Amino acid sequence: MKAIQEDIKTGQFRQAYLLYGEEAYLKQQYKKNLIHALNPDEDTMNFRVCSGKGIDVRELIDLCETMPFFADRRVILLEDTGFFKNKCDELADYMKTLPDYVYLIFAETEVDKRSRMYKAVKGCGRIAEFTRQDEKTLLRWAAGILGKEGKRITQKDMELLLTMTGTDMGNIRMELEKVISYTQGRDVVTEEDIRAVCTTQITNKIFDMVRAVTEKKQKRALDLYYDLLTLKEPPMRILFLLARQYRQLLLTRKMTAEGASQSEIASRLGVPSFAVKNLVSCARAYEIPELEQAVEDFVDAEEAVKTGRLGDVLSVELLIIKYSAMK
Repeated sequence: MKAIQEDIKTGQFRQAYLLYGEEAYLKQQYKKNLIHALNPDEDTMNFRVCSGKGIDVRELIDLCETMPFFADRRVILLEDTGFFKNKCDELADYMKTLPDYVYLIFAETEVDKRSRMYKAVKGCGRIAEFTRQDEKTLLRWAAGILGKEGKRITQKDMELLLTMTGTDMGNIRMELEKVISYTQGRDVVTEEDIRAVCTTQITNKIFDMVRAVTEKKQKRALDLYYDLLTLKEPPMRILFLLARQYRQLLLTRKMTAEGASQSEIASRLGVPSFAVKNLVSCARAYEIPELEQAVEDFVDAEEAVKTGRLGDVLSVELLIIKYSAMK
């Protein structure tokens, strides 16, 4: 990514760029910056967008062979082509002889690093993978956005915001815009502001429901379940997320018993370290055999639904009732 920033800064561009990965927001930002740098005048005659897996490679090559019209560059953006997952030897071979006026920007979701296209772009251009950002990076980035607007926030409240919004940068950016608008005229963002305007992600609603279950707050747990159904969330997805949450609780309980640190647990589970605090708190409510039984019960419930022995809505309801019942 730094290499691409340097290319944009110096104006010394490579002929091909491959941007890929699951962090869509960052990928989108780099794509926009590259397009603007390569085509600052927004020349529509010499800029083309090709997207989807139905792109005709021969037509694309013909386009590359067409000289730009009263301009120095022809810029072509290619999105989700599948060229880096499926065989595309003709284009891979052509990449070695790209005309010096052609600049290709590939924006892909999936990439096979063993593919000939990947190696071809690596040979003549730059490749940037955009992965999910770690907790510290997200905290700094979000705090920076607020700081530019003259807003201050504690680390605890920033962690709350990320807990509610999830770690997708695009979603965090939208939620921050809501917070900034909501706090006009004030320079401190509080917990109350965050809870007032930020939308809790479905996975976090699931965790709220799990917490209510572990705290034996049966009515609240069921109310949260019915809220999810009202939001048109499929019962089987809720069941899947619940099962995943309990598997995480089981691993957390085992690792805590083994003396693992918060960062070690976070790394093993693939979650931000601040989210581990909640997992540890909830896991304490159970013994390891109880969590193992819960995981088994979720697997049985899924099988019962798939075989028609139990309705999907009822299957989740019964599990919530079982695990939220007072002992």
